Amino acid sequence: MRLLHTMLRVTDLDRSIAFYTEVLGMRLLRRQDYPAGKFTLAFVGYGPEHEQAVIELTHNWDIDHYELGTAFGHIAIGVEDVYAACACIRAAGGNISREAGPMKNGTSILAFVEDPDGYKIELLGR
Repeated sequence: MRLLHTMLRVTDLDRSIAFYTEVLGMRLLRRQDYPAGKFTLAFVGYGPEHEQAVIELTHNWDIDHYELGTAFGHIAIGVEDVYAACACIRAAGGNISREAGPMKNGTSILAFVEDPDGYKIELLGR
């Protein structure tokens, strides 16, 4: 068994694809409209789906707002240098919600970014 993908519901698919590809450096792997169901799925990731877990962005055409809820925590992305990653993300227009630095009560270096819909993404030093 292996983890295949994480699904996030997004309100503006093009804006979300731009964030994940242009700000976080992922690739758009595939995109498919489902007119009968009035939704579009787009899969983004750092590598092919048969090799790595990816993110499924789901856009329901008739919905323009979601409640994120209190159960979801975050998606984590491993980076070589958290400080440098934050600088690149900021330069690309990304929102850093927690600046790079040591984890509270720990030594891991991390930061948090938010995507256009407010989903939290942890940048964690390898």
